[in-house]
Amino acid sequence: MSIEQLLQRDSFIERGARNRARALLDESSMRELVSSFDRVTSPWLAQQKIVTQADDGVIVAKGALDGIATVVLAIEGAFQGGSMGEVGGAKIAGALELAARDNRNGKPTQAVILFETGGVRLQEANLGLAAIAEIQSAIVDLRRYRPVIGVSAGTVGCYGGMSIAAGLCSYLVLTREARLGLNGPQVIEQEAGVAEFDSRNRALIWGLTGGEQRVAAHLADALVDDDTKQVRATILDLFRAGVPPTHRSERYADFLASLAQVDTAQQPSAQDVRGIYGKGIA
Repeated sequence: MSIEQLLQRDSFIERGARNRARALLDESSMRELVSSFDRVTSPWLAQQKIVTQADDGVIVAKGALDGIATVVLAIEGAFQGGSMGEVGGAKIAGALELAARDNRNGKPTQAVILFETGGVRLQEANLGLAAIAEIQSAIVDLRRYRPVIGVSAGTVGCYGGMSIAAGLCSYLVLTREARLGLNGPQVIEQEAGVAEFDSRNRALIWGLTGGEQRVAAHLADALVDDDTKQVRATILDLFRAGVPPTHRSERYADFLASLAQVDTAQQPSAQDVRGIYGKGIA
């Protein structure tokens, strides 16, 4: 991509959560549910003298995408690292549950989840974990009717229990700048030591958990540039493809078989991992 093209492109990463949702939906179709004006904030952050946010870092946008009813659930990575607490988690789970109910009532409704999250909000502990579990359950319910598409663009990435939620989506779209993993680099280093994972080694981090690697290892379905039009076009194509015959989470045996080939006595390289999963997962 030329410098001119870089300057002219509409960066998806640089948009906030609300603007990301608006950019994906058909023009003038977006309306926000449980918005900042409703001021449904976390009751737990204030008790710990932490500044709350009026939307708790989650945007629920209802509208149309290519004329079809769509709900976009956008996590704001700039607030508490996109962490999931009781309120934000309930907003996502509730919207997905309503979409599934619409489908059961004969009204096709699809969903996009924009993941920029470190996982559970530590200040809300078990409440956050319960909220993530409800999100995961709602994804599995809705994906029986219409695709649930996950997108992670950057800069926070997608970690913790929300990475499991991303894995449950019908399709997962990543940019090269995105990162996807159950545990973040600093957590791995803290628990296993710097010899296992150096959290300062950016090449290692993106080489193992970056968007390009995750798509090559079949842990995600599409790699896109940081371009809003391309992200939207890819989402449209995946919705048109319909519900996949087999979801990724139902193919756990294939992934476990590939994982069993890893020699844990040595540190596998990014290319080793790509080769193992690339051969074992069609």
